[in-house]
Amino acid sequence: MIKCGLLLFLCVMSPQGKGLSSANESEPKDKVKPEKFGLGDTIDHQEAKSNNDAESESNFLVEASFQSQKGKIIVYEQRHQDQLRNKGFGDIFNKEFLLDELEALYLLQNKKLVINYNKNKSDFSFSDFLKILIKRDKKLLTKFLVYRDLRSKGYVVKNGFGFGTDFRVYERGDYGKKPSKYVAIGINEGTNIKASVFVGTLEQVEAMGKNAVIAVVERRGEVIYYKISRVSFFENKGSK
Repeated sequence: MIKCGLLLFLCVMSPQGKGLSSANESEPKDKVKPEKFGLGDTIDHQEAKSNNDAESESNFLVEASFQSQKGKIIVYEQRHQDQLRNKGFGDIFNKEFLLDELEALYLLQNKKLVINYNKNKSDFSFSDFLKILIKRDKKLLTKFLVYRDLRSKGYVVKNGFGFGTDFRVYERGDYGKKPSKYVAIGINEGTNIKASVFVGTLEQVEAMGKNAVIAVVERRGEVIYYKISRVSFFENKGSK
């Protein structure tokens, strides 16, 4: 086990020190280098800010029903479904329009969603709903901090590919038109993780043709992003 924190390079090296892919002895050996990465750098800051402000200030309030036994958050009204779909929230499954837990929490916190309990008129507060959901998923708070941070930067964020705390991250205007460009993997600062498991996840993300971004949640709740890139070390013929 290794400790994962700000010294992220310890986490992305395989036990053999060969990085994300093995190399023959005669070939340059690839190393994996972490690089502090601002996802906001890939979009126009002013445009993202204006979009964010418009989302928070617009006349946007939808209603959903939480079915506790099935763990589903259902939006029934077509008008509300359209509003959510236009902003990259929700998905249709078995002819039902569903919000996932992180989407619901984000909208609740921003006062854009009212959740009724099993179609009753008793509404959930953000903190009450969070307490209920955390009982089902102990990693939920970490997931929410990463999700909220990415959403606040103007990205559409969807659940990932089952690696744990991972997300598909779409750039502005790409959702529904193009595949996600990034896979963000959330980790709490100080978490112990096996290097082999971590590198295996990164290899799978790379095989999908996507960029892996490590989202480290610091103890104060701030999210710092690291992009993983390859560094090739060639033989230094001038050395003695």
